[in-house]
Amino acid sequence: MANDYPPYRTHRRRKKTRAGRLGLAGALTGALGIAAVAVTIVILRPDGGAGGAAPTAPAGQGGADAGPSVPSPRAGPPLNFTTPEGYGYSLAAVEAGTDPAPLGEPKAPPPGTTYAYADYLLTNNQRRPVLLDYPADLFMPKSQVPASARERCMPQAGVPDDMCTLPNRSEVTARVDGAEPPIDENGTTMMPAGATYLVRIASELPVKDGVSPGDLGLFVWNARYTSDLTGIELAFPNAAG
Repeated sequence: MANDYPPYRTHRRRKKTRAGRLGLAGALTGALGIAAVAVTIVILRPDGGAGGAAPTAPAGQGGADAGPSVPSPRAGPPLNFTTPEGYGYSLAAVEAGTDPAPLGEPKAPPPGTTYAYADYLLTNNQRRPVLLDYPADLFMPKSQVPASARERCMPQAGVPDDMCTLPNRSEVTARVDGAEPPIDENGTTMMPAGATYLVRIASELPVKDGVSPGDLGLFVWNARYTSDLTGIELAFPNAAG
């Protein structure tokens, strides 16, 4: 008779073991479900926090901020130019001078020389974005260019014969009156509608220390802006009166 009824304790132990297995499986399933929900939350969070991917910038927003916003400086009379593509610009000269590092050059010029520069206002005078371009060129007296660089100083029609232009580069140094920064359109840097930037153009080759601000001139001569390649001068405020 004793063998007809298995021990109840043994039966309870089996039931408990089976229940334990079911409980463990349920716990694992629940944990996996919670983990899946957590992963879903992390992926779907828009702020990229908690290990999520950082949000990407909206299309058309360039990374360059074009420097700080500054009040509009005193400038000469503005001149308007239009390119064959229909881009419209207004340019006005601000000032010229010399500096051993006008655009933060890491290497100082040789003794007895310096770099020439000029600042001007560049305005998009249209109601649509236009290409961020630098129409003006910097000219200096040939006599103030060291002999080693004189062959690279080029004359230009419409510019006084005793002046020439050295290789140079231009940068936006500030946004004027809260102008919006440049925008990126399919890899091309554009100026927002109505924006005005302060641009500095500086010679990449040095000039003699004797150059004065009055010796320097800003001219627009590129075929994109003038039909006959004749230099058009941008008058500085002191010269304009």
